[in-house]
Amino acid sequence: MCGITGIYSYNTLGRLFMINLVRATDAISSRGPDFQGVYNDEVVGMGHRRLSVIDPSPAGNQPMKDETERYILVYNGEIYNYKSLRSRLQKSGVQFHSESDTEVLLHLLIHEGIGCLNKVNGFFAFAFYDRQEECLLLVRDRYGIKPLFYYYDEDKFLFSSEMKSIFMYGIDKKPDIESLKLYLQLNYIPAPYSMLHNVKKLEPGHFLRIKGNNVEKKSYYDLKKIKIPVIPGDYEGQKQRFEELLEQSVTDRLVSDVPLGTFLSGGIDSSVISALAARHTDKLHTFSIGFRDEPFFDETKYARQVAAHIGSEHTVFRLSDEDLYAHVFDILDYLDEPFADSSAIAVYILSRETRKHVTVALSGDGADELLGGYNKHAAVYRMLHPGFIEKWLVGLAPVWSKLPQSRNNFLTDKFRQFDRFARNYHLSPKERYWSLATFMNEDQVSQLLASSPGNDLPGETRKERYLDWINDHHESLGDSLLTDLRLVLPNDMLTKVDLMSMANGLEIRVPFLDHRVVEFLISLPDDCKIKGNYRKRILRDTFRGILPRKITNRTKQGFEVPLLKWFRSGMKTIINEELLDDDYIRAQGIFNPSGIKTLKKKLFSAYPGDVHATIWALVVFQWWYRKWIEV
Repeated sequence: MCGITGIYSYNTLGRLFMINLVRATDAISSRGPDFQGVYNDEVVGMGHRRLSVIDPSPAGNQPMKDETERYILVYNGEIYNYKSLRSRLQKSGVQFHSESDTEVLLHLLIHEGIGCLNKVNGFFAFAFYDRQEECLLLVRDRYGIKPLFYYYDEDKFLFSSEMKSIFMYGIDKKPDIESLKLYLQLNYIPAPYSMLHNVKKLEPGHFLRIKGNNVEKKSYYDLKKIKIPVIPGDYEGQKQRFEELLEQSVTDRLVSDVPLGTFLSGGIDSSVISALAARHTDKLHTFSIGFRDEPFFDETKYARQVAAHIGSEHTVFRLSDEDLYAHVFDILDYLDEPFADSSAIAVYILSRETRKHVTVALSGDGADELLGGYNKHAAVYRMLHPGFIEKWLVGLAPVWSKLPQSRNNFLTDKFRQFDRFARNYHLSPKERYWSLATFMNEDQVSQLLASSPGNDLPGETRKERYLDWINDHHESLGDSLLTDLRLVLPNDMLTKVDLMSMANGLEIRVPFLDHRVVEFLISLPDDCKIKGNYRKRILRDTFRGILPRKITNRTKQGFEVPLLKWFRSGMKTIINEELLDDDYIRAQGIFNPSGIKTLKKKLFSAYPGDVHATIWALVVFQWWYRKWIEV
């Protein structure tokens, strides 16, 4: 696990920017605190920050060259089957000088080219340079576990694990208004876009080939195109196969030359991963976070039950609202692109505290998107199988819209869910998915933005590219899950985990996203995932015997950061007199002053609803704008 950056110069002017390579590498130091290395020649410069996990000796340092020095690699990630791949290469005559997976990937690329990725089990973003051909290859893993940003103009091509590194090369920074529209709806910016018009994100399962000033992008992995074999047998056989695959995935991810543990929230996903890891670890370390002032969201008693059941050495980090708030501005300063999933604050603190004990942690990320774990998945299932209750909810739509709605207690959260269900029931499958995935609709976004020639359309063309996996004529739960794998998982959930863990030099591994597990789960029918009111059916049924009954029967809890409290207390001055100040908004020229004023009025009213989520998105954007654009 590391950070990478680099430059490919097309001409003499492009080569002048090579002077910024060390600064660009320094900018991502938190991703790799153990070693910094750079390589440059007349065409290409490459920088690497190392977090030593496999073969921590100097032999594993990067950039890594082959014996001929024709090929150079900078690589961020882990390959779990590297030992078997290494053995195969050795039989063909390849000699190795380290025990690292980096050297295995280097020789795979030399001998087999891009096709070798079909054999690789892992997660990665890397740059591979052929000096003789002057050809640079950039690759991102199948599901987007690791990030990769890039920029190019008429003189140069730049790439990095984080956008702040690209800033160090001195590029023009112009916000992309269409990306801002997506951000205000989703609270994140999906690939290939970024908040800057000239910086892109490489999509999962894609590679870029750069030679001269020619930049070519292609897909090497697409869930919609690969042939996934249908698993024969009945439900019992499917459960058995699932257990075999997930246990193998967990076992593969326990390989490490540094201390390792698991996140254990007390939910079903992390509990299953921790229980499987405990089978293959002498004394597993598990970590959870508790919320002292938010008892509705505190799950630590369930985490402790699981830890006692599996015999792990469990550590709980108990936090107050004040503890959470103390890290808000550190996180805002770290972000080099607006990202407004507020649960990132808790992930940041969990990563920070966990890093004091281990260097690697396994998590349960990916299970919700694969197995229908979110409320929106249950809503889609019930819309596809309506009964008396569903029709009753829809019939009372005018009532739900008038009741108080909030995520912060059980009753008001139910009113919020009922209202969303009723409003979305009659929409087309594509519009329903988008509505359930977003915080604001297009009209609401338009009301927030200043009127200008570039702001006429609410990002419709960009929106459509993410919905082409949903069939408007034959809706299924599977379509929604596949779209989540493409949109929500890499751009929100995995981005959050990568940013917050790498800010603290912690590697996170995600067993549910082993490609064998993913391909197996998407091959299963919808009723293996949701049946009636029973979510994540095959996960609960398969692993019922290894966990306490209370855990397998629990519904998803989730967590809400107490933003409303902060906005009405410690952050009130920052909002009113700085970031969303009327004069500043007018001078900035991006937002509609009256739209912002209406939002602030609702925020400080007796019935704010869910407005705090939008206010947080604006706070994050404005902090980013002042830090990175106005400088």
